[in-house]
Amino acid sequence: CSSKQALLTIPKPQHLDQLESYLRKELQFLDLAKTNSQELKLQPYREVFEFFIDNFKTYKPLLSAIKNEYEATLAHQKMTIRALEPLKAMVTTVSEKCTQQILALQEKEKDEINMLKQEKQQLLKYIDNMKEEKNSLQTQVEHLQTSVAEEYARYLNEYGARKLLLAKLNDMHNERLDMTCHQAQGRENIKGEDVVKLTLALKIARQDLTKAQVKLNTVIADYGDVVPRRDYESLEKKYFDLLQEMKTLQKDFEQLHKEYETLLAIHRETAGERDNFCAELQRVQLNCTPRPNWAKCSEVIPGGAERWGCLAAGKSSDQLVDVLLEEIGTGALEGINVFPGWGKGDKVPVYLRHEGDVKNKKLTKKDVVNVLKDVWKEKIALEQQTGKQSSLPEFFLGYLQKKYGDAAAMEWSYTLYENMRLCRSNHVLSSFYDILTGKVGEEQYHNQNQLISNLQKELATCDSSNSGSLTSEHMAVREAFPLKRKESIQELVDASRYKLDGAEDLIDYVSLFKE
Repeated sequence: CSSKQALLTIPKPQHLDQLESYLRKELQFLDLAKTNSQELKLQPYREVFEFFIDNFKTYKPLLSAIKNEYEATLAHQKMTIRALEPLKAMVTTVSEKCTQQILALQEKEKDEINMLKQEKQQLLKYIDNMKEEKNSLQTQVEHLQTSVAEEYARYLNEYGARKLLLAKLNDMHNERLDMTCHQAQGRENIKGEDVVKLTLALKIARQDLTKAQVKLNTVIADYGDVVPRRDYESLEKKYFDLLQEMKTLQKDFEQLHKEYETLLAIHRETAGERDNFCAELQRVQLNCTPRPNWAKCSEVIPGGAERWGCLAAGKSSDQLVDVLLEEIGTGALEGINVFPGWGKGDKVPVYLRHEGDVKNKKLTKKDVVNVLKDVWKEKIALEQQTGKQSSLPEFFLGYLQKKYGDAAAMEWSYTLYENMRLCRSNHVLSSFYDILTGKVGEEQYHNQNQLISNLQKELATCDSSNSGSLTSEHMAVREAFPLKRKESIQELVDASRYKLDGAEDLIDYVSLFKE
């Protein structure tokens, strides 16, 4: 124990400490992250070993030999490694190629395996189908075997029955022959006829009987299922009758089917039109304003409800608006004392060319109508006298100047113009205004007068008794207006009865043309 403690307490040599210190410093300065870090690390150890060899002179040759041998071995190993580097790269390349080939083979084998699996599945399905077909064929074979066995059994039964029947027929035939022989012998004994002759006759009779029996059996066997001709012809006639009836019914059915398709198409179109009309009605109901309460107008119209009832009778909403505007305009016109002049420009009508205010004559509607009728009479008379047609605006102004003077002509012209413009419900005023302003041609007035004149002549011609009345069923209106529809003619007849005195079935046509 004391020797061990003495060894442990021996101090480390100074040279050893220096070498270890040098080794640690050199190792600390090295960059071990490089690729040749092992060679760099070996260099400090080599230097320390050389210091160690130099300090131990006695062991220097041996240690130098050891060092040189190690150096030679390391150099040899380095050369070997350098020589093996290309082989390593080649091995790596070959390894990668082999790996790729293995993967390709695996993929190829995988595809082939999948194909084989699919083929296997198809073959299994084919085998199952073949098994099912085999089972089906086996079932059919068994069924056919059963059917053949049944047919064979039926054939055996029928064959046995036929044999029994033939045996019975032969027995009956033999019995008849025996009876015939006995009868023949009896007759021979009684009458003493020739035996040879009777024997020959009996033999021939037997042969004929055999032939007849064979023929009868053949007929029974061959024609057992044959239908009699009478029944066949009856059934054939019934079949043709039913076939003809079926064809007739088929044609009727096709015709009814076509009519049904047509009616169905018409129904679809009608339903579509109905839906469109309903949609249009809903749209109109949503967009249009509600109908006004025209009865309220009687509270503001002069004459009250009675006069408004007369004005509004048989008129539409649009016409009622015109009547209301006419009443309002007429009332406003009565409160106007003067009219502003339109000036003397070229665009101003000739009968309104005036500067300054024009006095309102405040004429009644009756006065205006009389003046306008007188204008028409004067104009027509002048045209018939001269044979030339004059312009209504110029004639209108000339007529007023001639009758009332140049000073008052404009007053009458403005007053008449405003009354015509406002009173659109009166036919005389509205037609004169339209022609005067150029909205319609003057020939319309003449055509209408000619139409009324023709109607008067036609009615007078049909009135053979000159009573001034005709029945509502008379054809005079139809003859006067041959191109009008029956509904329009009926409307004219109904209008002719409005507020006319007389019998219910008579029309006082003379009163219709009174002014």
